[in-house]
Amino acid sequence: MVKVSSNLWFEKNVREAVAFYVATVPNSSMGRTTVLPAETPSGPPGSVTIVEFKLRQQDFTAMQAGPLDPFNHAFSISVQCETQEEIDRIWTRFLGNGGTEEQCGWLRDRWGVCWQIVPCVLADMIADPDRERAKHVTEAMLKMVKLDLATLQAAYR
Repeated sequence: MVKVSSNLWFEKNVREAVAFYVATVPNSSMGRTTVLPAETPSGPPGSVTIVEFKLRQQDFTAMQAGPLDPFNHAFSISVQCETQEEIDRIWTRFLGNGGTEEQCGWLRDRWGVCWQIVPCVLADMIADPDRERAKHVTEAMLKMVKLDLATLQAAYR
């Protein structure tokens, strides 16, 4: 059986980051933590920590192995929320924990990972075969920082 997971490379504080993620995203859990017992290109035995975790049903592995490449927008984690209250709660938790807000529902957490906090219905609205409706929603979204579900739904109608 093949298993697929996304991998994140942290310079430091991997356990703290993963603990925050699983506490913020509902139905998430931290799995096994492994400290490598051998010398690696990142350092001596014990200098690399690997943490397995789930955000909802998505598998992730986070590794703390010193500086390498910083996180950027080429990879982001999308959290699709049913309600505005859930969008607001998750958005506020990230910002309150040192995150910075960006355009169109994106934010960057204090460790540099990019996140998209979006309503579940957004993908369907912008993929609507009625391209004029999709355009109105897209134009409304492009004017926002944190996404507002009611405004997006009004633009869709």
